[in-house]
Amino acid sequence: MAKKVSAKGRALARKQRDKWKMKRWYTIRAPRHPWDFKNIGETLGESDESIVGRVYEMTLQEFNGDFTKMHVILRFRVHECVGQDALTTFIGHHHQTDHTRRQIRRYRGKIDDVVDVVTTDGYLVRLKPLIITQKRVQTSVKQVMRSKTRELLLGYAAKNTYSKLQESILGGELEEDIRKAVKPIYPIKSVAIRKSQLLQSGVVTEKGPTLDEIHAEEKRVAAELKAKKAAALEAAMEEDTEEDSPSILDAAEAMEPESEKQDAEEDAPAVEESAAEAAEEVSEAEAVDYSSMTVAELKELLKAAGKPVSGKKADLISRLEE
Repeated sequence: MAKKVSAKGRALARKQRDKWKMKRWYTIRAPRHPWDFKNIGETLGESDESIVGRVYEMTLQEFNGDFTKMHVILRFRVHECVGQDALTTFIGHHHQTDHTRRQIRRYRGKIDDVVDVVTTDGYLVRLKPLIITQKRVQTSVKQVMRSKTRELLLGYAAKNTYSKLQESILGGELEEDIRKAVKPIYPIKSVAIRKSQLLQSGVVTEKGPTLDEIHAEEKRVAAELKAKKAAALEAAMEEDTEEDSPSILDAAEAMEPESEKQDAEEDAPAVEESAAEAAEEVSEAEAVDYSSMTVAELKELLKAAGKPVSGKKADLISRLEE
């Protein structure tokens, strides 16, 4: 038996549906420095207050197209909305758990640590390095490698800004520095910064282009792309028209009145004789560049020679050269 819906229930359902009409799309943008407000996604919200504080996750492959980094998850938090743009802060990254587990095998050594570093611009970041050795190692060796890694991370952060730290983590430079530092101690299988987490923000830098400059650049690139597509389409249409369109003589004959057609039929023998003479003269000429002639001119020569005029330009030229 069908269940009856009350008037109050219908009004409530209608009110819930109307909420979707109030929502709008926001463009999620990466931090100004070092990513220049890069467009990284979209989200739907009713107001700016509902967008601020959201955390957006994406893979490093989606961010920069590096297929080998598809296991790295980036995290951005929206801190401000400017019009339809949701500006974010990079709050850290982590490796997928299954990828980390695949790195660890029996008879291998695992060295991990938790290091809190402070950058020159006052950002407090927690880093979790992971080192996998080719074989099992003693605890004393692990301690030496762990202390060497901690010293390197603290020193690197103390000399660089948070944006530079982001680039080195995501680009792999910091992992390569760790590898070079601990490799003389014991052979290494792999090195990774498996997780980073922003604990406290610092001084916000004003370097990089403004949001208005980014919008202008995006509009310019879109306009150039649109113009290139239109030019390519127009060129393709002109090429097809040149190859497939009827000759000027065919169009003129189609537009001739019946009386002119009759006169032309009466004068046909004379015209054929003159055309045959012209064809003989052309055949006697030694240097005839058919490729420089238009399709209409080639069809006129073929008509004069009594040969078919159908086909593309290459077919017409080969027919004339027979």
